[in-house]
Amino acid sequence: MSRRIKRMNPRPRSRDEREDARPHQARSAKKAGPRPGGKPGSKPPRFAGERAERRPPKAVLEKAVPAKPVEALLPTKVQTVTVTADENNMRVDRFLEARFPGLSFSHIQRVVRKGELRVDGKRVDSKDRLEEGQSVRIPPLKLDAPKVVGELSDAAQKTLKALKEMTIYEDDDVLVLNKPAGLAVQGGSGMTRHIDQMLEVMRDAKGQKPRLVHRIDRETSGCLLIAKTRFAASHLTGAFRSRSARKVYWALVPGLPKPKQGRISTFLAKEESEDDTIMRIAQHGDEGASHAVTYYAVVETAGNKLTWVSLKPVTGRTHQLRAHMAHIGHPIVGDPKYFNIENWQLPGGLQNRLHLLARRIVIPHPRGGVIDATAPLPPHMQQSWNLLGLDATRFDPIENAPEE
Repeated sequence: MSRRIKRMNPRPRSRDEREDARPHQARSAKKAGPRPGGKPGSKPPRFAGERAERRPPKAVLEKAVPAKPVEALLPTKVQTVTVTADENNMRVDRFLEARFPGLSFSHIQRVVRKGELRVDGKRVDSKDRLEEGQSVRIPPLKLDAPKVVGELSDAAQKTLKALKEMTIYEDDDVLVLNKPAGLAVQGGSGMTRHIDQMLEVMRDAKGQKPRLVHRIDRETSGCLLIAKTRFAASHLTGAFRSRSARKVYWALVPGLPKPKQGRISTFLAKEESEDDTIMRIAQHGDEGASHAVTYYAVVETAGNKLTWVSLKPVTGRTHQLRAHMAHIGHPIVGDPKYFNIENWQLPGGLQNRLHLLARRIVIPHPRGGVIDATAPLPPHMQQSWNLLGLDATRFDPIENAPEE
């Protein structure tokens, strides 16, 4: 079993880097709270729970060179491509979404189901994982004919209202939702209500539907990034692929992680059974194993029994944060898959639900500048914070974690 934890030694940012990091902020977006700043040359804040000076960020918006239309990028005849290192262990359907933003979920499933897409000459399932160097045969692709946009039904209007209530950032290209815990991002077996299905009510006059560019677990609440245009989908998907997106999560765990700030580096592989699917700690070279890196930092403790930690995933593996925190002996409270401490009692008043929040996302805007959106604590986590006396406005030390 691979386990490596080491203290963070953040590289001080130059003045130019600090200027570049100033966020492009939505009118409706709420800030995460104080972040390290100050005059050039000043010392960065310490990791202790000190508060950083609050200051409103400047919005930076530059002209972007328009991307080629997605239609021009779609193959009109059979082509063969090679899986890159960044695409290693990517699901077949996600691979197609990343390569060709704008393709509908149904179209992707159709070409895979019919065997029109082949990997190393063999038929595959949309959930199969790809490996670096594999050869993928891609058939001619086309965008689905846009649906006619008519007057919304009462049910559709309610769905649209629900989406608007979730919105924490929106402009002509991008939408960031505060996804509630318990609502799935995409459909699965027997699932009728999910974010992807709800976005149908937001088709524009041309029939374009907003597109998912990343996902978070069903029981995880918080920031979910949506592309409203094909132009934005192409740029945002590329930003995730190149790891230009920075994500911060908050979690509640039992005990006190030591050291208080560190790096978790393991290999993860999917383990499937008749009843469940989990990610297990694997060894380099194991079948289906992918490298995963997470930085963590203790923000505040409640009598050493429970600890609020901030997490920054460098890679984006399935269940990465949940598996990593369980690996170091501090599984996330309320996690039905990875909480593995025997005879541990949940303190009175706390709900037995996953205490994991996609707190913040920072990503380059497709037209220049930076999107910086923050989600508040969901009701069950806010209840826990109140009962434990945790201060959600404290300085978040994960700010000083490296980006790689």
